[in-house]
Amino acid sequence: MNKRRKILIVGGGSAGWMAAAYLNAALNQRGENSRVDIELLESPDTPRISVGEATIPSMKHLLAAIGINEFDFMKACDATFKQSIRYTNWVHNDKSFYHHPFSSMRIHPLERAGLDWLASDQSIPFMETCSAQPIICEWGLSPKMLGEWDMGAPLNYAYHMNAQKFADYLRDFSTARGVVHTLENMVEVKKVADDRIGSITTDKGREIEADIFVDSTGFSALLIEKQMGVGFEDCSQYLLCDRAVTMHVPYDTHFPGMIRPYTSATALSNGWVWDIPMSNRRSVGYVHSSAFISKEDAERELRAYQGGNTDQLDARFVPFKVGRRKQIWSGNVIAIGLAGGFIEPLESTGLYLSDLGAVLLAEHFPWDEGGMEVLASRYNRVMSNRFYEILDFINMHYCLTKRTDTEFWRTVQQPEHINDRLQAKFEFWKVKPPTQHDFQDQWFMGMSQQPQAAELTGGDMRPAVDTGGLWNHESYECILYGMEFLKDECDRWFGTQRPPTKVHPAIIQRLQQARQKLPPHHIWLHRVMGMQPYQTAYRPHGW
Repeated sequence: MNKRRKILIVGGGSAGWMAAAYLNAALNQRGENSRVDIELLESPDTPRISVGEATIPSMKHLLAAIGINEFDFMKACDATFKQSIRYTNWVHNDKSFYHHPFSSMRIHPLERAGLDWLASDQSIPFMETCSAQPIICEWGLSPKMLGEWDMGAPLNYAYHMNAQKFADYLRDFSTARGVVHTLENMVEVKKVADDRIGSITTDKGREIEADIFVDSTGFSALLIEKQMGVGFEDCSQYLLCDRAVTMHVPYDTHFPGMIRPYTSATALSNGWVWDIPMSNRRSVGYVHSSAFISKEDAERELRAYQGGNTDQLDARFVPFKVGRRKQIWSGNVIAIGLAGGFIEPLESTGLYLSDLGAVLLAEHFPWDEGGMEVLASRYNRVMSNRFYEILDFINMHYCLTKRTDTEFWRTVQQPEHINDRLQAKFEFWKVKPPTQHDFQDQWFMGMSQQPQAAELTGGDMRPAVDTGGLWNHESYECILYGMEFLKDECDRWFGTQRPPTKVHPAIIQRLQQARQKLPPHHIWLHRVMGMQPYQTAYRPHGW
């Protein structure tokens, strides 16, 4: 363990710099007592694309582990708070919506929130009976007070931010703490064995040797695929969207009068629109299926969603493919970010998977050559399980829809587009509603017991399991009941004349406190972050 190790990260962007910053913090104690040399090789010729990105609460752990001040990060990255995802038009095409918030209040010592709601007349949305956050979001309030917090348990939150500025911020932070940044093009890769890269040569003639190579080259996958030959598992059978058209909407000319403290996911004719509010603009993008809608019609629909005055705003198309590398860690190469796989951003998990990849690499870091195969096997198992967990959870949003207004929405409900893991959960939860112990033993009747192909796992052929590590039964309840799952079963179980839905007094009290003490989101950003004030232009359709 006295031997110094070298990590070369190929590719910058959010994924590359998240890996550099976290690995430096975890392995080198934030740049002190260095035992690992970390270098990031970034091409100066790769176009940089500024996008709005939504995160999940794990981002707070990443910032804390690296040693980044939250407010400094927010100012540098145009960041705002995110307390929930609001799903509109997903069940029916009628402007109805439900929230998937980050904070809930399960009041009773016995976990009965879901069962009590199912046995009621369901006149109040489920999450409003066990969380104050959906209403706090609808009121447009910040999750933080202007003064010292005195509202009991804090509200959980994540962020919206400019991903390019986030990468730049991490770059400056990391290089100041010892990470080497090289702006050169990779022109040659030298292997020392079939499963080992020894060095990379740049267009400046530099040969960079390393023990571990991190591939953060995006969809190009220049190391994990082009050099290591690791194939791609196509999962588009379960998520049919394969393209997005995106647009930035600046507040200088299009400020809607408020900054929503949540991410909007609004279903349209052939997919859905993300609406991510930052402190100076909104990022909107229509995720859709090219098999069901043309580019021209998709762009027209996105501009109609915005509501006019968008002729001067550029739109950009981004094709993608849903799936994963059959092995994320192969030999001495680990893919982090898009090089390792992609799932559409319906639950804001893009940066999370990069975060998890870096965290797991630090935990499984090979301090010598001896145990690398064992470490890689476990790493691949954990990462593949988490990928499938996310895939299943997002698949659930589509296949539970009741929409029949377009061929796209009729198609996503078909049995062949629901994977067997998810279908087995549905069948089980039609007998017994979800509870926490459903994730203690992750096998349900109907799930496949056939071994996975060895090429998909690097040797571990056990079927994938959902550990509930990212979404437990409470999150499943949120989506299931928001999507009217068990609606017919409830009539059989509890009758059609059921008592009114109740909201616990503690949630009502929480809302009363919020109304009195929490400022509007944009006011908090003005006062604390120094956000520029904007004049209200107009509100897009649906506001």
